Amino acid sequence: MTAYSLIYPMAAMVLLTAIVLVMMFRARVAAVRSGLIEIDYFRLHQGAREPQQSLVYARHFINLFEAPVLFYVGCLAGMVAGVATPVLAVLAWVYVVIRGLHAFIHLGSNRLRHRRNAYALGWLTLLVMWGYLVIAVASRSAA
Repeated sequence: MTAYSLIYPMAAMVLLTAIVLVMMFRARVAAVRSGLIEIDYFRLHQGAREPQQSLVYARHFINLFEAPVLFYVGCLAGMVAGVATPVLAVLAWVYVVIRGLHAFIHLGSNRLRHRRNAYALGWLTLLVMWGYLVIAVASRSAA
């Protein structure tokens, strides 16, 4: 397995982020066109409240720049440290799938219990990934 194998799950996360961005943009355009909000709101994000139809996409888009940052850094660290093993790649893909599931729930039914479980499972996967990364780097350094 090459160090670059972690590029693919990172690219998948970028794709997920781009999809949510397009969905957010479309929802905001629809909100303006339907008169639910004035376009001026988006200049400074002050004044009226963004309609829930577009706010859920905006919130999810922001969320994709929170915990997933640790995912990207972990993948890059694994590549740089030379520990991009099949285990790390599988953990990376599991994280991407869980984040996709989280997005599907959040932007779909938005059932809080299901969304919370997906979010928690994503964090657990991320922590396992980082734990594996630390152990792999430490054992490589000791050898």
